[in-house]
Amino acid sequence: ALAMNLFSFWNSDTMVLKMFRAVEVDENTAPEYYRMVRDLAARAELPMPRVYVLPSAQPNAFATGRSPSRSAVATSTGLLELLDPPELAGVIAHELAHIKNRDTLTMTVAATIGGAISMLAQWLQFSMLFGGRDSHNNPLGWIGVLAAAIVAPIAAMLVQMAISRSREYQADRLGAMICGNPIWLASALDRLDGAA
Repeated sequence: ALAMNLFSFWNSDTMVLKMFRAVEVDENTAPEYYRMVRDLAARAELPMPRVYVLPSAQPNAFATGRSPSRSAVATSTGLLELLDPPELAGVIAHELAHIKNRDTLTMTVAATIGGAISMLAQWLQFSMLFGGRDSHNNPLGWIGVLAAAIVAPIAAMLVQMAISRSREYQADRLGAMICGNPIWLASALDRLDGAA
């Protein structure tokens, strides 16, 4: 779990951008969008991230990268068409807040711990099934091992989801501070809810 998540953390920006067929843009190809990201990054006291557009009608935006100096912000064409400039600024500020808070690192650590717990639960399950006669001396017994095999992955998933939600709320708060107006993000979320 650790090796897999370290690889993902180190290469996440490249992998996710390729997966979405993201196209890097600059001040010549997407001047208003690029300037908005640049201005908000300066307000957030972040280095300028790479800026991408996803060729997708589905409204979507995300930030990726293992550190602020190696970060990227990507927005779909659907989102760029759906939102007006203040709403888009609210969404981009939210994504920049993820970069500032190093949420990719936080979620990688949570995924590593969750993966390790799930692997431990599988190990317990298989040791009871195929462990031979020594497995019958297990202090947990069949019921304990069965309960651990069922409860451990669910507990790991709940912890990951709780961390994810808390990071989103924190990004909402910091994003509102970055863009200077919390109504912009609220309005964008309301419009996205209506479009969904």
